[in-house]
Amino acid sequence: MANEENSILQMHDLHPAPGAKKDRIRVGRGEGSKGKTSGRGDKGTKKRYQVRMGFEGGQLPLYMRLPKLRGFKSPFKKEFQVVNIATLAELFPKGGEVSVEDLIAKGAVRSGYPVKVLGDGEATTAFTLKGVKASASAKAKIEAAGGSISED
Repeated sequence: MANEENSILQMHDLHPAPGAKKDRIRVGRGEGSKGKTSGRGDKGTKKRYQVRMGFEGGQLPLYMRLPKLRGFKSPFKKEFQVVNIATLAELFPKGGEVSVEDLIAKGAVRSGYPVKVLGDGEATTAFTLKGVKASASAKAKIEAAGGSISED
């Protein structure tokens, strides 16, 4: 029975493995035990007290060297994608009805932005443009060729 009692593990028998438990290093407690600079290195402003972010030691900081942003960007500005008449004549040589979806399908413009037709090039065939805006010169050239433009 005595052997059986010795084999039961008791709370007071538990202890960590050798070398598993280390004492923490108490810095700044005299020169004999990690004293003096206490892990801060030698000299320098950052060792004496904390310095704010972006401080360049008295040199004119980067955020003051760069120019200020002037003006503003309107959140309501419409960014138009432009298509010239020459491009229309190239993509649709037979003319006919052309919508924004047709231009997207041909890869002339991306979806999600309004489209504007500009007057660079010559309208050889009649285009019926739907859902696009047009410059005055583009409108004149398309109407001269027998076409029309509707913005809705």
